[in-house]
Amino acid sequence: MSQLHFAIPTLFGLESLAADELRRLGLDGVQAENGRVLCRGTAADIPRINLNLRTGERLLLVLGSFPARDFEALFQGVRALPWEQFIPKGGQFPVKGHCLNSALHAVPACQAIVKKAVAARLGNKYGMETLPETGALHQIQFSIMKDTATLMLDTSGTGLHKRGYRAQGVVAPLRETLAAAMVMLSRYRGRDPLCDPFCGSGTIPIEAALIAKNRAPGLNRSFSAQKWTWIDTKAWLAAADEAMDKEFDGKYEIWGGDLDPAAVELARHNARLAEVDDLISFEVADATRFHWGGLHGRIVTNPPYGERIMERREAEELYRAFGRVWDKFPDTWKLYLLSSHTEFERTFGKQADKKRKLYNGMLKCDLFMYL
Repeated sequence: MSQLHFAIPTLFGLESLAADELRRLGLDGVQAENGRVLCRGTAADIPRINLNLRTGERLLLVLGSFPARDFEALFQGVRALPWEQFIPKGGQFPVKGHCLNSALHAVPACQAIVKKAVAARLGNKYGMETLPETGALHQIQFSIMKDTATLMLDTSGTGLHKRGYRAQGVVAPLRETLAAAMVMLSRYRGRDPLCDPFCGSGTIPIEAALIAKNRAPGLNRSFSAQKWTWIDTKAWLAAADEAMDKEFDGKYEIWGGDLDPAAVELARHNARLAEVDDLISFEVADATRFHWGGLHGRIVTNPPYGERIMERREAEELYRAFGRVWDKFPDTWKLYLLSSHTEFERTFGKQADKKRKLYNGMLKCDLFMYL
C-alpha cells in the first residue's frame, strides 16, 4: 500500500492550527481548506495522527473522488474503488454522509447506493452472495459537494475531541479541540502561570496541562482502526512509544476556578482521568474577585455567553465585573477570552488588541485577545 490520502475535519477557524500540527508530525502535502485539512502519509501514520492531534475532529482515510451527477455515476464510481484492500471478508461497513449543492441531495438514497456498490464489489472479490458483517467496524463516510463524490473510511471512531477524560461535562461544555486551540493560540509553553477563572469541568486547564507536558491527547482512548487487520498492531505500540518519549517532566502553574463547587469537583475528577491532576490546582472561586500574584501570566477562559447558561443581561453584568478585575492586572499579563456575545467589548469596557473568529459547535464566537 503506497501513500494514503487523509482528510481531517476541524471546527471552523482551527484549520491552520491542525495543519501546523500535521506538519510537525512530518506528514506530506499538508493543505488547509475550509473546515478540513488534507495530507498524505502511510498506514503507520494513522496511529500517529489519531494519538497526537489536538485540534482535529477525526482522521478520515480518503479512498477516492469522482463526478457523481446521478445515481448510476455514484454506483459505478463507488464500485470502482479498491474496497477489498481495506475491508476484510467479515468487516462491518455502515455508511453515512452528506450532500451539498449537488443534483444528488437525498442522503438516505445516496447511502443506500453507496452501500449497494461496496457490497457488490466486496461480494464479487470474496465470492459471496451475502456478506456477514460480523467483524470490526469500517465506517464509510461520503460527501457529495458540487456534484463531486468523495469516499472515505473513518479511522477514529468516536471523535478525537473525546479524549476519554470527560465522563460527563457541565452545562454547555467547551469542546476539547477548541480548548486546546485556545491554549495554543495563547502561545502557552508551560513557563508562565495559566489561569481559567471560569473553568467549568476543567477542559481548558486540562488541555493546557497536556500541552505543557507535551502529552499526546489520545493516549487514554481507543480508535476504530486499532481493529483493522491491514494496520500492523506494532504500529500502534510504536506510535504510543514515540508519543511518550516526547513527554516533558516539570512543575507548571496551572489554575482553574469556578463558582460552582460541583463543577470544581468534576474538574478535579476529569484531571485525574487525564493523569494531569498533579499539574493543576482547582478551587471554588468567584471570577469577579479574581486576582493573581506574579508579574507574567495569561488567562485563557470561556465565560458564560448568555445564550444557554445564563440570561444575556446576567452575562453582561459578569463581563463588566470581570473587566474591572482585568483592569487591576499588570500589563505584562495576557487575556484570551472566548465569547459569542456581540457586545462583549463594550460591556467588558475595553477593545481587544486582536480578535479571531472561532466556532464553538455551531455557535459563532470570537477569541478576544488582550495582549
